[in-house]
Amino acid sequence: MANIFLFVASLVDLFLFAVLISISGYLFGTGPQSLHGGALMATVYTVGVIGCLAAPVAGLALRRYGNAGLGMLIAWLPMIGVLVTLMIPAPH
Repeated sequence: MANIFLFVASLVDLFLFAVLISISGYLFGTGPQSLHGGALMATVYTVGVIGCLAAPVAGLALRRYGNAGLGMLIAWLPMIGVLVTLMIPAPH
């Protein structure tokens, strides 16, 4: 059962990675519809992209060494972070 959850978490993390890469132009581009993100935004974005790649690797490594529960939690952390971020209200 843990293998299935880790596989699904890996797919979700790779999908989230693809979404983050595809919206990078809207965050850091030079066009009129860009957010013109600063250094802090670039740092948070980079940590998020790296986390989407590192979390499934760490989860699979922990499963291999006998700690599947912690591995599943780590593999799902990027998606949990997205859900928590979506709960923050917009500053209007």
